[in-house]
Amino acid sequence: MDDLLYEELLQEIFTRLPSTPSSSLSVSLVSKRWLRLYRSSRTSLSLRVPPHNSIIPSLSSFLCHYPSLSSLSILLSSFDSATSTGCSLSDHLLFAVSSSCPNLRLLRFLAGPVSFSYLRSLSTTCIHLTSLTVSLPRRPLVFSWIASFSCLKELSVHVCPRDGVEDDCGGNKESGLCSSEGFEAELGLESLYLSGIRAGDWGVGWLWKNCKRLKKLQLKSCESIGDGESLASFVKCLEGIEEVELRTCRSIVDGVLLKLAENCCSLTSLLVYDGGSREGLLHFISNCRCKLTKLDLRLPLDLKNNHLLAVALNFRGLSILRLQSCCLVTGEGLKTLGIALSSGLRELALINCDVVEREPGLLATLGQHFRQLKKLDLSYNEMLLDKEFVSMLASCNFLIELKLRGCKKLTGLAMSSMCKSCQKLESVDVVHCCGIEAEAVELFVLNSPQLQLLQVEESKISNAARALVLNRSIQVVV
Repeated sequence: MDDLLYEELLQEIFTRLPSTPSSSLSVSLVSKRWLRLYRSSRTSLSLRVPPHNSIIPSLSSFLCHYPSLSSLSILLSSFDSATSTGCSLSDHLLFAVSSSCPNLRLLRFLAGPVSFSYLRSLSTTCIHLTSLTVSLPRRPLVFSWIASFSCLKELSVHVCPRDGVEDDCGGNKESGLCSSEGFEAELGLESLYLSGIRAGDWGVGWLWKNCKRLKKLQLKSCESIGDGESLASFVKCLEGIEEVELRTCRSIVDGVLLKLAENCCSLTSLLVYDGGSREGLLHFISNCRCKLTKLDLRLPLDLKNNHLLAVALNFRGLSILRLQSCCLVTGEGLKTLGIALSSGLRELALINCDVVEREPGLLATLGQHFRQLKKLDLSYNEMLLDKEFVSMLASCNFLIELKLRGCKKLTGLAMSSMCKSCQKLESVDVVHCCGIEAEAVELFVLNSPQLQLLQVEESKISNAARALVLNRSIQVVV
């Protein structure tokens, strides 16, 4: 049989197999020919390598078996080791990647900080790269190497913590530019993610000055975005921005939101996690000229009812609303939102929001307002009871995705209600729902004709349910 199958046919079959360790192992054990063809057909690969120099030659020879790779992820099994030894190991690993995988379009390289000279070398070998994730040293922080990547659209930069060595970049601290970055280069970046920017990282000014096409900006654990002329360049970047994410950026979030409200009319999506002031957020919501369609907030002590009332007044076009760990909001604020957004909201998340458990009847009221919901996430509401959940589902007949992870009080009654009220369900997550037993899962699978993805513990999948899953090609994630 093996001799009758053409290599091209086998490769086409291999490309359609699920990317799971079991599939890879099953194919590779058939024969050396199958192993060779399977490797040559792979376009995506994720590797975790040990922090030893001895891995470099073997990595190069290993990657040579995958000539069709277009997406590669390299992580170090011990990132701290790489940081403590500087750029040497990670530089050589990056060189091994660039010399073995010239066709890469996506590279996620988190094996420690890399030198700028090796990044420029990467740009000459992997000329098709459109997405790059790297870690950089903070001595000094330089971004001019980005200009050598002509096709780059998405960039993620993780700045490593200070390692005790501080070099003077000869920079102009007022403009936020280093002397080596005095030239202009209009970058093609559309998506930018920065993590770990600190006050004094003056090189970031060059980045703002040359990013004129940004559509998506993500900042995480950042203390500064620059001063002087670099601040003016940053404001210029915001004019055409469509998506902004601010995670744990308490010292700058108010300033960024203020500039967005003043200078941006194109913003459609905003995420703010763990930071900011109540006044700054309220000012943004009340004065923003954008037509937001997605709002995602995780502000345990900063979000109150007055913010929700402002959202109800100014963001009536919202189609996605996600609230996590919002301890200070009440049912009154959520009901006001329900009235204002009833016609347009398609996705709602109330994750670990104790108001769901604190106010009986709230979910039933929200269900009546949000009858057009497609996606609902009530994860980690540990005290949520069947009665409250079922009363909401009675009105939400168009759900295609439902997440209940960590809702420990829900039982088989909740699963039964899902079958009756939500016949369109395609994706369900009931991991860590202690009250839901294997029998309830089996009945749910049997009576959910549109189900495509089920996330549940393996111990709750009975033999009968397993047979149903295989027969209907339902993906199960355990």
